[in-house]
Amino acid sequence: MAFIHRTTLTPTKLELLTTWLPAQPWYRGKGRPELVKSGGFRLDDPDGEVGIEFMAVTDTSEDEPVTYQVPFSYHGAPIAGADEALIGTTEHGELGTRWVYDGTRDPVLVAQLFALVIGEAEPQMQSISHTPDPSVTASFAESVVTSAITSTTVSDDPDGTDLLVETAADDEAAADGRQLAIHINRVLRPGQETDERAALGQVTAGWPLPDGTAARAVFALVRDARP
Repeated sequence: MAFIHRTTLTPTKLELLTTWLPAQPWYRGKGRPELVKSGGFRLDDPDGEVGIEFMAVTDTSEDEPVTYQVPFSYHGAPIAGADEALIGTTEHGELGTRWVYDGTRDPVLVAQLFALVIGEAEPQMQSISHTPDPSVTASFAESVVTSAITSTTVSDDPDGTDLLVETAADDEAAADGRQLAIHINRVLRPGQETDERAALGQVTAGWPLPDGTAARAVFALVRDARP
């Protein structure tokens, strides 16, 4: 399980996001955001190399605060060919330079997100080491599915980020795997726990609102990508 270091980050994740967020097609603001960390959770990398975090961050610069979801992946070296996914670099007080990526473009994060959906990964508390987070729930409608992802295509639009993933065949007799669409809700809306469109699975998590009340929403939704 991931160990959470009590140390410094220079610049901080919020400072990196202040520059990165306005360039995203799903950003709702009109100018420079004023960000506060609102919540989230972590997943473990089975190989122990990559940090994986799903952060909820609230922009208070507009009349109505907007909460965004940013999946982060943290690496000790740059990912070859992933410059467009780089949010920035930061100096970690114990681990040195860390390359911070938009995790939707990171195969490690995508694989663990899918593993979470189908019950093969356990969500972890965002700021406490070695502690599962029972408030994060995941479900999948099918009982037999492989967690191995062979390819991923990523696209952004004003509604969020869509991952088209190809899974490996369930068994040796199957010629092809499955095509699944994973939608990442970038703008989190309180009460957004269900979706009217047919879904195979979803990940739901919560975060505190500025007034102290709790909110929950769908962080990720999985559908069959077949016509």
